[in-house]
Amino acid sequence: MAFHHKILGIVTLLYLCLFFIHLIFFAFKKEKIVAVMWPLLYGTLGLHTVGLILRWLESYRHGMGHAPLSNFYESLVFYAWCVSLIVVFMKKRLNYPAITVCATVISLFLMGYASISPSVDRNIQPLVPALQSNWLHIHVLTCFLAYASFAVSFISGFLYMFTWKNVIPPRDILDEINYRSVVVGFPMLSAGIFTGAVWAHYAWGSYWSWDPKETWSLITWIVYAVFLHARLMRGWKGKKIAILSIVGFASVIFTYFGVNFILSGLHSYAT
Repeated sequence: MAFHHKILGIVTLLYLCLFFIHLIFFAFKKEKIVAVMWPLLYGTLGLHTVGLILRWLESYRHGMGHAPLSNFYESLVFYAWCVSLIVVFMKKRLNYPAITVCATVISLFLMGYASISPSVDRNIQPLVPALQSNWLHIHVLTCFLAYASFAVSFISGFLYMFTWKNVIPPRDILDEINYRSVVVGFPMLSAGIFTGAVWAHYAWGSYWSWDPKETWSLITWIVYAVFLHARLMRGWKGKKIAILSIVGFASVIFTYFGVNFILSGLHSYAT
């Protein structure tokens, strides 16, 4: 087993530890436990970064030399990394265990699925011709940072639907986090779609071909554009915005998982 696989396996276990530490906090409500969560998350994110870098270096050893962003396994690991990065980046707003435990579950699921699913090829693979472009890095990075931001938006919208006192943050805070997360994610998604169009022209000679992945990316973009329009122009807040964030993330999930497994197209090999 390659060393980077061992590192990423440890990262998965650390996400599991983070999940159990959150459960202990909810059971005993000791603030000292919260003080442990963030350093452990920082360390997990750091080790996660090391694992990605080692896989990148390993690709050069195999004579393929490309960033770990090119197949389904690498995208799962990178998505988990982006979720943790966004949580750390937005720490001042997300310093609530109910939010961080949900983010941890998402990262844990992505890493666990990447590690044990028989449908995921974990080998380093050579790039197909269409992926041999510097646009790969920009396109994938912006898209997955958007997806990670929308995951936080979804968490806020989902928690908004519940009223567990002393566990879930106040609704006005959840509403603000929901909005701020989309403000971060929407420009990223826009950049991802734009760079994807430029890349498509370079790879296939057309900026837009209504490929299933392109179509569902556009649908996702429209949902979040409606979200921002409703918030800024119509003054929507609360439950309506929470529902839109849930619908938007459902579209993200279908764009990422559904298109890969159900629909076929130019992006069938990609992420």
